[in-house]
Amino acid sequence: MAEFKVNNIIDGDTFEVYPQWRWNGQSGSRVRPTGYDAPELNTIGGQKAKEKLSRLIFGNKVELGSAHRVDRGRIVCDIYFNGKNLAGYFPEYQ
Repeated sequence: MAEFKVNNIIDGDTFEVYPQWRWNGQSGSRVRPTGYDAPELNTIGGQKAKEKLSRLIFGNKVELGSAHRVDRGRIVCDIYFNGKNLAGYFPEYQ
């Protein structure tokens, strides 16, 4: 697994990393973790989900695990923070 620094939080389940990831001939900075689906920003709970993700990983390093696909420019993959799957921090959205 490769380590990346989280440098921007988009919403409760999308963020940007540095350096860019590369997978199957594609590259980018946006990441969508597997295992949970947070509310969209414009819905109830969306801002709360973004704030929780930001407090947890913003400015920290995460590991990108098994990738599944690229969706709308985001790599969809297993994410690990402090050795734990990121989805485990968000049981309310599983």
